[in-house]
Amino acid sequence: MKDYFGADASQLRKKRLWLFDMDGTIYKEEVLFEGVLELLKAITDLGGKYVFITNNSSKSLTAYVEKVRGLGIDVDKDNFFTSVQASILYIKNNFPGEKVYCQGTSSLIDELKAVGLDVTEETDDKAGVILVGFDTELTSRKLRNTCKMLQKDIPFIATNPDLACPVSFGFVPDCGSICQMLENATGRKPVYIGKPKPVMVTTAMERFGFSQSETVVVGDRLYTDIAVGLNAGVTAVCVLTGEATVNDIKRGNIRPTLTFKNIKDIRNAIMGEMS
Repeated sequence: MKDYFGADASQLRKKRLWLFDMDGTIYKEEVLFEGVLELLKAITDLGGKYVFITNNSSKSLTAYVEKVRGLGIDVDKDNFFTSVQASILYIKNNFPGEKVYCQGTSSLIDELKAVGLDVTEETDDKAGVILVGFDTELTSRKLRNTCKMLQKDIPFIATNPDLACPVSFGFVPDCGSICQMLENATGRKPVYIGKPKPVMVTTAMERFGFSQSETVVVGDRLYTDIAVGLNAGVTAVCVLTGEATVNDIKRGNIRPTLTFKNIKDIRNAIMGEMS
């Protein structure tokens, strides 16, 4: 039971709360990676719980449930915690009653409104906070509006710091890259809400009643997925099916607890089938 670098992976058999990144970890766009269904079944058979924690704010929680069900995975809303949910908690806790100017997808806008936030996509002097998400519907007009809003002395937050989102042909700019563009134009840098901040992991542990020693995070990005696990004090497992490479791990200062080529190898490890 060894990982990619030969480290002992036997601790994984004791994990009960499995927190998975999505894009680049369990699927790429509409293609589910080999071994995912088998790993999730093994987790359930061992009495565990799996939850998907994603920084991708371009889709609503309902859309994620539908997508993952469509890939053959048995889930409901309790199986997810997203950067949108984390951003909503942050706004409600830190800016109660403030009007939110948001640059994001229509589903992000709808999700904010559904929980009672006062949201606008237009420049508005009454807005008290600016929120930017991973916007797959981004236009020049939206960027112009956001740059205008960023001239105001109000808080600037963003759902997630990811620079690139994996797609079938490679990668496209994610929220972090969009915010770098805004920073270059305005000099304003956001406070990022999603991973690597530990709130998604700690909230999941509290919600489902698991300890740090029982919890593991699995993901493909060192600076978000692996960092959030380390920041929360839990086991952090990297898969090499998304952004991180072996050289990134060897040369970087964020080191996963364990590394595997893919999800299938994790499944084999916890079932004792890896040599």
